[in-house]
Amino acid sequence: MNFDINKIRADFPILSRKVNGKPLIYLDNGATTQKPKVVIDAIEDYYTNQNANIHRGVHTLSQEITVAYENARATVQKHLNAEHPHEIIFTKGTSDSINLVASSFGKKYISEGDEIIISAMEHHSNILPWQQVCEEKGAILKVIPINEQGELILSEYKRLLTVKTKIVAITHISNTLGTINPIEEIIALAHVKNIPVLIDGAQAVPHTSVDVQLLSADFYVFSGHKLFGPTGVGILYGKEKWLNELPPYQVGGGVIKTVTFEKTEYADLPLKFEAGTPNIEGAIGLAVAIDYINKIELNKIATYEHNLLVYATEALQKIEGVKIIGTAKNKASVISFVIEGLHPFDIGTILDQLGIAVRTGHHCTQPLMQFYGLQGTVRASFAFYNTQVEIDVFINGIERAIKMLR
Repeated sequence: MNFDINKIRADFPILSRKVNGKPLIYLDNGATTQKPKVVIDAIEDYYTNQNANIHRGVHTLSQEITVAYENARATVQKHLNAEHPHEIIFTKGTSDSINLVASSFGKKYISEGDEIIISAMEHHSNILPWQQVCEEKGAILKVIPINEQGELILSEYKRLLTVKTKIVAITHISNTLGTINPIEEIIALAHVKNIPVLIDGAQAVPHTSVDVQLLSADFYVFSGHKLFGPTGVGILYGKEKWLNELPPYQVGGGVIKTVTFEKTEYADLPLKFEAGTPNIEGAIGLAVAIDYINKIELNKIATYEHNLLVYATEALQKIEGVKIIGTAKNKASVISFVIEGLHPFDIGTILDQLGIAVRTGHHCTQPLMQFYGLQGTVRASFAFYNTQVEIDVFINGIERAIKMLR
């Protein structure tokens, strides 16, 4: 496989940094990913040479940056294989995208007694917006249970789908367990009953290719910062049919055709959902990040990361007292684990002193932690710029932490 890890690592300036006198080993990619130099340069170039507002000026800078912004939308469209560029809505991130759909969909389609289905492994960002809709409308939140391995119990999902179900909202890949859910089957089962499906793809897009037409997803959402792009920008893909029917989420400059004090006529897609001045440099940076990973090729990235996952899993399993949480047959490069008698925070603190960045806590999945009877875990999440040598240092760090804490 033509995969030059040294060249790739050289593309990420932060990977040459030292933390506490040690080379940085960044294993918190599930929280946010590092940025290649081309993305950093694109943002700098925007502010240095292109800064202007979009869609609102006849002057050269405004015209240039409007083209760049819309080209970024086209890049995302192509990456997801969406049918139309106006099916791509720029948002602040995954949370913002889910809030948009929950608010607009709930306003128009949810009534008292209706049901919304999510799963037991959802991030809080895909729980709270739907809870809020249920509270406001008197609807009922239904939860697909999981087994001990961290896999959805599909027989229960089928049972939950009824004439009262108005929408299904589910994660593609669990940020805590790494479980890759069978979203093709989940979508197909819902569509048999004409129920729309929203997929939270925040953890999926950095690791796998996504074809929204092949999936037939009604909504697919993700964040730029988890895809090696900037923070503060995200994507809502929605089928044209749904986006045309939903009312605007926020209103203000940019979302209108005409305004009078008596009535406002809203703009067509995608501007209908992009109120105010957007994160222009974020959209441009995200497009550059997408181009960057596509040059490496996502299938190569997936293979490389799977090898890292297998290597790290086998090494962790050899350490006495370590228990991996989430052992689904189909997993992305995420490992959550606990060590008997030790607090995750203490482990994370010692690892940090060794220059190793991991995540500790409940990972914004408190109901999932409750299912496993845990307060939290240590989570190591890998990207294609990590190495087996880094995993070796990480394993040595775990062993050192155990000796220090016992």
